[in-house]
Amino acid sequence: DDGKLSFDEFKAYFADGVLSGEELHELFHTIDTHNTDNLDTEELCEYFSQHLGEYENVLSVLEDLNITILKAMDKTKKDYQEASNLEQFVTRFLLKETLNQLQSLQSSLECAMETTEEQTRQERQDPTKPEVLSVQWPGKRLARRLQRNNSLLPNSPHFSTGWIEDDNQWNTQINRLQKLIDRLEKKDLKLEPFEEEVLEENAKSHIMIVQRQMSVIEEEIKEFRLALKQYVESASTQGGCLHVSIQKLPSDSRFIVYEFWENTNAWNSHLQMNYSKTFQRSNVDFLETPELITTMLVPGKYQFFTLF
Repeated sequence: DDGKLSFDEFKAYFADGVLSGEELHELFHTIDTHNTDNLDTEELCEYFSQHLGEYENVLSVLEDLNITILKAMDKTKKDYQEASNLEQFVTRFLLKETLNQLQSLQSSLECAMETTEEQTRQERQDPTKPEVLSVQWPGKRLARRLQRNNSLLPNSPHFSTGWIEDDNQWNTQINRLQKLIDRLEKKDLKLEPFEEEVLEENAKSHIMIVQRQMSVIEEEIKEFRLALKQYVESASTQGGCLHVSIQKLPSDSRFIVYEFWENTNAWNSHLQMNYSKTFQRSNVDFLETPELITTMLVPGKYQFFTLF
């Protein structure tokens, strides 16, 4: 946020899993014509403008397309409610068709991007270990896969085989959850149907229970488990997290994560953390369909964490 990029920031954003650390460092100093060990906007624009080629027209058209779409969305927002049923139908059709066209273009670009990266690696056959992405973009599956394979190999101290498949471990988790439910049922939770309790917004006296259902692509299960493990370990260290439990359904590749948070504010703060955003971004490649999140507030004025 200081208007310039240090080398670490430059590497985090531009590393693509192909260029080595030395090559990234050389590129950084090539762009740094002011010799300040930082890159400003002027230097970045000057360097890339010399290499745009055909993409100068592409980026120009995209800028015009953004403006055109925003204008269309603004008009739709103003006119849709007052339009006739037929006019609303046409609007919905045009929105859907526009989205399909954009998604088709995105798919083609992602395919071209992954193909060029893979071809470059095969041609280089460079023994030098490449730098990999720490900022993850949609469509960067190859770079992310390389990063996770390098950092979480089976002989890595961070890798624990069978951490999620162990039936005994899952039985233990299920038993703990069942005991929790049994104890909750014995509490005076004021559930009488003839009484009403006014719930204040973001009430801290109520615990947030979150259920996350994720259907994972079969070929991505191994990498998903590693990402899930990192996510759970990070979430469990947060002050507002009371408990996290994971289940995998034996009949398919579906995982269910149960999270217990002290209150709504703790859950919302957790969603803004980098580890949570990283996990959500990685799921773009791992999941067959968008994950299903269900939340529920339950009275929890007592010390919930003492139940575990």
